[in-house]
Amino acid sequence: MAHKEKVNILMVDDQPAKLMSYEAILAELDENLLKAQSAREALELLLKNEIAVVLMDVSMPDMDGFETAEIIHQHPRFQKTAIIFISAVHLTDIDQLRGYQRGAVDYISVPIIPELLRAKVTTFIDLHRKSRQLEDLNIELRRLSMSLISTQDEERRRIARELHDGLGQDLTAAKIMLHEIVQQEDSNGSDGRSKESLREVSDMLDTMVRQVRNISYLLHPPLLDEVGLRSALGWYLEGLAKRGAIQTSLETHPANFPRLAPEVETALFRIVQEALTNVFRHAQASNVWVSLAAEQKKEVSVTVRDNGVGAQLRQGHIGVGIASMRQRTKELGGEISIRDANPGTIVELVVPISPITASGSAPRTQSTAHWS
Repeated sequence: MAHKEKVNILMVDDQPAKLMSYEAILAELDENLLKAQSAREALELLLKNEIAVVLMDVSMPDMDGFETAEIIHQHPRFQKTAIIFISAVHLTDIDQLRGYQRGAVDYISVPIIPELLRAKVTTFIDLHRKSRQLEDLNIELRRLSMSLISTQDEERRRIARELHDGLGQDLTAAKIMLHEIVQQEDSNGSDGRSKESLREVSDMLDTMVRQVRNISYLLHPPLLDEVGLRSALGWYLEGLAKRGAIQTSLETHPANFPRLAPEVETALFRIVQEALTNVFRHAQASNVWVSLAAEQKKEVSVTVRDNGVGAQLRQGHIGVGIASMRQRTKELGGEISIRDANPGTIVELVVPISPITASGSAPRTQSTAHWS
């Protein structure tokens, strides 16, 4: 049987005797029992520990339980912390309503029935454990998702390199050899049909070389590694303008947009690429504008706007592409919004930039961008 990690139960009452009675009742649960004799002491313990359940006396001299509960739930860390009020005085429906409005999850009257208190506390402990398990699973899912995205990016880079260095080079060599044959045929005075066939094959090879090069660059543009995000996006927008007859524009602030960490540049490029793919496929747009801005070395903002029909938001549908954009942004610790522009669609994302560490990489507490 797996070892059960103990959770913390915080008991708050200004009377030591009551705290001792709670401790005796809950001892058989075999959890960590923390005691506080004032609201201030309770808040200090909350800040230092992860609390599963709070048992709160309503009537305390300095700050009553209602006020304390309200302060606790105002803190982002404790908004979901279970608070059970215990009272021998405030027992009316109005009192209980006030307690629930302040964030209580239950209300117990004095004298306490030990079995009832243990049952209620056990219920909220189980909920706390399940919530932690769900959070752990979500973290693991995000980790696996990011690992999958990184693997896909690396595989794209590998395939692009093999296409360019392998198939692309072979086609280029075949083109050179064919050119030499054509020259020999010209010098030998071969008939026009043979020379025309050779030229057609040569033209086909030219087309194949261009297609391989385009596929390779679309999978992973060399400019992204060699020069950076700004140049790679400029190249991609030029290609989009040719393929889709769309007027494109790229603005950067500052003009000499800085290099970012390689994984961040790749993620931002893929997000913009996906947004532009949606424009090309669905938006029926004639113009698209992309902007990059580095704000005081604190964050990078990216905006993609088109003047199309707003197809990305049709019927609230969230496709694989948009889900991928959101996942990549989340893994960078950023935020993304997609909204109707009337006409068209606006995609905006902001990614925080963390300072470089001594080793030259950003701290791994979260996937944030950093200067390279």
